[in-house]
Amino acid sequence: MTTQIVTANRLHDGLVVFRVGESWTQSLSEAQTYTPEEAAALVARIEAEEKTQVVGVYAVEIDDAKVPTKGRERIRALGPTVRPDISKQVEA
Repeated sequence: MTTQIVTANRLHDGLVVFRVGESWTQSLSEAQTYTPEEAAALVARIEAEEKTQVVGVYAVEIDDAKVPTKGRERIRALGPTVRPDISKQVEA
């Protein structure tokens, strides 16, 4: 079975965020996992109810280690591919 997380960009600063419970986190490891059906329903609800908080809400497929399966999503989760001394990789 496919496991997914829900991601978006926070409106006030543009940062990538992940859904955990009824809030958002910048930490991929804290993101809550969902079945594809649960993720689709959550995305629809967020798009309808949280338009002033986040934009670009969608579900992302992850592997067993909670790493996105697509390259684009790995880059979004980990930060830019240049200057690793100032990106999210430093925080980890």
